[in-house]
Amino acid sequence: MTRVQRQQQIGKILQVFVRDNNVDQALRVLKKKLQREGVFREMKRRRAYEKPSERKTREKAEAVRRARKAARKLAQREGLIPMPKRREAAPRRPPPPRF
Repeated sequence: MTRVQRQQQIGKILQVFVRDNNVDQALRVLKKKLQREGVFREMKRRRAYEKPSERKTREKAEAVRRARKAARKLAQREGLIPMPKRREAAPRRPPPPRF
């Protein structure tokens, strides 16, 4: 197995660039990316031992949730149930000028 294949198997590499020495913004971006990848959820789940029976129960519940969500999305696309109402985005202020 080559190094590239091993990296793809483990997962993709997250990369965050720090612009203008703004570490706070880079941290926010990193946390958001980790949240999307499910790293925090995985860490919380691995804190304590999970019995195999509990694992099966959890995985079945997750599969049911995914299936229901997929069915709901399909029904919305086909027009059987109404689409959720969109929230109005808060007005964004222009970014500060860069020098």
